[in-house]
Amino acid sequence: MEKNEKIDVMKIIDPYARKCKGVLTLGRLLAALSAFVALIPFYDIWKILKVALNGGERSEMSSLGWQAVILTAVSMALYICALWCTHVAAMRVQANMRSSLMRRILTLPLGVFDQSGTGKLRRIFNGAASAVETYIAHNLPDKAAAAATPIGLLVLFVIFDWKLGLVCLIPVILAFACMMRTKGKVIQQKMSEYQNALDVMSSEATEYVRGISVVKIFGQSVDSFRRFKKAIDDYSSWSVTYTKLMRPSMVGYLTFVNAIFAFIVAAAFVLIKGEITTDIILNFTYYIIVTPLLTVTLSKIAYSGEQEMTLIDALRRISGILEIEPLPDAESKALPKDDSITLDNVKFRYKEDTDMVLRGLSLDIRSGEHIALVGPSGGGKSTAAALISRFFDVTEGAIYVGGVNIKDIPQKELMKKISFVFQNSNLLKTSILENVRLARPEASEEEVMKALEAAQCMDIINKLPNGIHTVIGAKGTYLSGGEKQRITIARAILKNAPIIILDEATAFADPDNEALVQAAMEELSKGKTLIMIAHRLSTVTNADRIYVLNEGVVAESGSHEELMQKNGIYAKMFDEYTRSAEWRIRR
Repeated sequence: MEKNEKIDVMKIIDPYARKCKGVLTLGRLLAALSAFVALIPFYDIWKILKVALNGGERSEMSSLGWQAVILTAVSMALYICALWCTHVAAMRVQANMRSSLMRRILTLPLGVFDQSGTGKLRRIFNGAASAVETYIAHNLPDKAAAAATPIGLLVLFVIFDWKLGLVCLIPVILAFACMMRTKGKVIQQKMSEYQNALDVMSSEATEYVRGISVVKIFGQSVDSFRRFKKAIDDYSSWSVTYTKLMRPSMVGYLTFVNAIFAFIVAAAFVLIKGEITTDIILNFTYYIIVTPLLTVTLSKIAYSGEQEMTLIDALRRISGILEIEPLPDAESKALPKDDSITLDNVKFRYKEDTDMVLRGLSLDIRSGEHIALVGPSGGGKSTAAALISRFFDVTEGAIYVGGVNIKDIPQKELMKKISFVFQNSNLLKTSILENVRLARPEASEEEVMKALEAAQCMDIINKLPNGIHTVIGAKGTYLSGGEKQRITIARAILKNAPIIILDEATAFADPDNEALVQAAMEELSKGKTLIMIAHRLSTVTNADRIYVLNEGVVAESGSHEELMQKNGIYAKMFDEYTRSAEWRIRR
């Protein structure tokens, strides 16, 4: 979806409407009918005044009054029915959209979630579904009523004094002329900037709140979180700039749209000549009473337009995610012969980047071998691990598992072969049992307990109020980073995949937990092909082979002892790591 492309909102929503199109159409029709019916009481009021001024019967005025009351109630009932229809349609469309989008998410490359962040994706999809629900449930009936009201008013203007009717339209035209000064594309662009600013500020605020304990302990101010402060400053600057941009148009619009009464009074002095008759007084009074409807109608139209722009921006954001093509599944259905891994001259760059992250990486990992990927930040370690798991497809070259190109291995079969323990351990807000069972849903409770025991988790289970049935995040039950990591390792043990990838698995473990995490990883990796990514070089000294990645290629390789003898990149990194680990404050 192009940024400046004209978007037909209803055309995009239509596939999700399915069986509720009739209900949606009925709702819009009822809203329009409600607007027409709401105008008739104003005609009844005019007739009551006419009867009163001409000395008519009180019974006739009473009849007209009750008719106005009944029609007002009918109008309200019709509008309530319209809202009921549009709300039913909105809920169904929202449910269908969420279901369709989630089905599509499941087909996206796994790297998308790591690259974009699950929080951002959640905000995009939830925001779009919410915007669609609001638009259908409220804005569509309001737009239908707002479109019907001017038509009905024009008919009434013709019935009465058409000259005063035309005068009423002059400020309306001038109000819209003021709004047209700011082009729709500019406003749409500003709406997108507004949503971006909110996303950034929300993200930075979350990070600030998570670190508030550090701020209090060390007595620091908000300046300690410069990105958060910058996000607030940027949003403030954007708000002021946008306000100044829209100020002339909005001042003109609000002035004219609220000045219809003044135009009628001025027109009365100009148009009314000679003797002032009862009909002139009646028509003038009628216009004074009915013209506030124009102001309300125009405000609804303006509000609906703003909501539509919010929806368009949300749909554009969804489109940006959905335009990511799923990785094609294998057609040959080949299966790996063993658990070896080969990277053959692999080159890779991310879609939005111009530079290659990997520049011709070649690795040969034997079945059952334990290897480590180390090197400076940005060298391509995590990217290489992600490509082995086929989070993305390589730009050039090939990756083989068990002698078979991973593009030829069905995705489900590849996932059965590989377990991945991430740096950031993600546990769902459910029980420990169900969190571990994600690896193998059919596993028994006894099998889960064995996996937890092998992962050194029994101290965690014993302290929880309901053992493995304790829900994480409920009633103040939380785990530390190292504890969550061990639960994640238990999940990988239960899966029992022959290839294990550990991406900075001890990064957030405290000293007490690190030894337990290391023991859990040793249990996990027994008899498996193991790939470790680590900055803590003490954790990789026992690896069969260590590959030092620098700028997307293998700079050095060998065992710990061989690399130390070379006195190259690894030896310098290990020396720096050792000195930092032994650092102490002198007394």
